[in-house]
Amino acid sequence: MHHLTLTAEDNAELSPMLEELAKTYATIENRELIRRAPVLARSLPVRLLEFLEEYRIGEPSALCMVSGLAVDEAWLGPTPQHWRDSQYDSPALQQEIFFLLCAAVLGDVFGWATQQDGRIMHDVLPIQGHEHYELGSNSLQHLSWHTEDAFHPCRGDYVALMCLKNPDAVETQVCDVGDLDWSRLDIDALFEPVFTQMPDNSHRPDASHATGDPLVDKLRARSFALIQSWNEDPVKGPVLFGDRDQPYTALDPYHMKTDGWSERSRLAFQGLCDEIEAHMRDVPLHPGDCVFIDNFRAVHGRKSFRPRYDGSDRWLKRLNVTRNLRGSRAWRRAADDLIIY
Repeated sequence: MHHLTLTAEDNAELSPMLEELAKTYATIENRELIRRAPVLARSLPVRLLEFLEEYRIGEPSALCMVSGLAVDEAWLGPTPQHWRDSQYDSPALQQEIFFLLCAAVLGDVFGWATQQDGRIMHDVLPIQGHEHYELGSNSLQHLSWHTEDAFHPCRGDYVALMCLKNPDAVETQVCDVGDLDWSRLDIDALFEPVFTQMPDNSHRPDASHATGDPLVDKLRARSFALIQSWNEDPVKGPVLFGDRDQPYTALDPYHMKTDGWSERSRLAFQGLCDEIEAHMRDVPLHPGDCVFIDNFRAVHGRKSFRPRYDGSDRWLKRLNVTRNLRGSRAWRRAADDLIIY
């Protein structure tokens, strides 16, 4: 793991900037704040900037963690009951801004019209009634390991998580595919574009509601219709891509149909899954931890836990980050629009 711990001096340097920005912007979803983030990030401590740049360019590990950010859990108040309850008057706004600035060093943040009503920064917390769903808001069942948004051609380069609360030290599970023994696997078969990737449940319209903007609602309806078409007729593609000696991955076994796969493809895929399972490791996140997971070089999931629903539950923030925003231009309304429809 690529790891840096912020010092008391770092926090003292960061505090005035974060406090001032939190006074200037009422919500992390403010588009001016998000547009300015790459410029504002230059005011982060130099050693932190160098650390993040080394991770971005050198790929020393699939997992990058910045820990030690000051978090006052008493100031945070209770964990929200739902992600809709957290956008405005956030007691974690200063931490959210720090998280956003770190992400802006690695690339451009973006959101999905089909997730959390098009927000850029998501909340990851247990929601009553979701205990057994295959969603990040579940609790009593494991969240199966996966590439984030593996089905979509515009998936991010990184999925980032910031911990605000985790009283039970619930483990995020990660496998760095750089640890795999590729000599045991049928690489050629895994590079073949024959594997079906279906949309995951977080992109379904069940939790969505109208925004009141006719154009936005029309575009979102089109996005949900496309998601549905991909569910009915899954797109085929490879699960490995890039360099054959150090390949990148894109797979989400829970949302993949094996119907129509050849025997060789099934065996190759099962071999890859077994190798990933053998190299999965637990990463418990603590308040103030920001972890950046290389979505091309790692898969991630989460162990089950028993929710309390009393305001003390595990509470994370999540960002999607891309290093090629132009690659999704056909999916966005304008060059400076960060929502994929």
